[in-house]
Amino acid sequence: MSVEATPAQNQDVLGAVRHVARRELSPLVAAIDREGHYPEAVLRAFGAAGSFAAHGAGVAEGRPGLGLWTAIEAMSIASEYCLSTSFCMWCQNALAWYIALSDNSGSRALLGPSVARGQTLGGTGLSNPMKAFFGIERIKLRAQRVRGGYQVKGVLPWVSNLGPDHCFGAIFELSDTPEHRVMAVVNCSGDGVKIVQHDHFVALEGTRTFTVQLRDAFIADDDVLADPIDSYVPRIRAGFILLQSGMAFGLIRSCIQLMKQERTNLAHVNKYIEKQPEDFEVMLASLQDQVRALCETPFEKGPAYFRRVVEARLAAGEATVQAAHFAMLHQGAKGYLSIGEAQRRLRESYFVAIVTPAMKQLRKMLAEMPA
Repeated sequence: MSVEATPAQNQDVLGAVRHVARRELSPLVAAIDREGHYPEAVLRAFGAAGSFAAHGAGVAEGRPGLGLWTAIEAMSIASEYCLSTSFCMWCQNALAWYIALSDNSGSRALLGPSVARGQTLGGTGLSNPMKAFFGIERIKLRAQRVRGGYQVKGVLPWVSNLGPDHCFGAIFELSDTPEHRVMAVVNCSGDGVKIVQHDHFVALEGTRTFTVQLRDAFIADDDVLADPIDSYVPRIRAGFILLQSGMAFGLIRSCIQLMKQERTNLAHVNKYIEKQPEDFEVMLASLQDQVRALCETPFEKGPAYFRRVVEARLAAGEATVQAAHFAMLHQGAKGYLSIGEAQRRLRESYFVAIVTPAMKQLRKMLAEMPA
């Protein structure tokens, strides 16, 4: 996509994404959920459709609002079918966002287009730093300055959308000056880098989520995105959080449809359930309006704007869990089967609640922010 993306171009992207989701993703959903199949070909097809390039449009001019919202909508289309795939899209979108907003022109020119097109896939290793910034954990990666770059050691648990030829964003602090923090792109096949799978999950098993071990891994200056990160993190954080709403929106739409499906046979009893699909349609429309407006100014400074971002993300997480819960109640025993759609969506919904920043972290952040 060109930097000067138009609304028509973005609609073309969404049309192409919907086609890929219907034709290529839909048949794989069961294998992704039950067998841990990684939908690599689908992710690359989404990249070819422009899904991961949309939010980079206009960044150079400081007006990425249209593209950011398009990226969220594209993720929501995938999430209507499969949250694992939508989450992998978020990982890829986050990586593209980091690169697009870096002051490293070399990374923007060389790695940026490859990530945006889905030719290079990767993730975001910022779960630990995002917790560390709010006093929940300590930075797990330490580094020493060496000739031409940094030597990094440490372990990051649960970094997703990875593989031998993938890469991810990471933040490390200097051993001798911990207040000096650096963000860079780490290649999974680099010397001293090892990815290992230790855990298995009740959902999102197809997301290639690994523990990453860095044992004196060399990170070249060419791969550094920000050094130091002080002014860089405030630039990326709103987009990082807002993009996650794509996972929520698509899953909520799917749950609304699951509730409506049961009206033919169970309307006479389901009408007594406290929440109906129309309640969630109103809720979803409101959330989408909030996020769309916030996307217009992702670089806005000041606590008031960021507070609204956090509040919107918290509301999206709460709504997702509620929608999946009531979809299960509306479906009844049908949804409780091992092959039931409702129980899969319920399992997936909890991920929206616990992925960093988790709902409990969001509440902590709000409690510590100015009113």
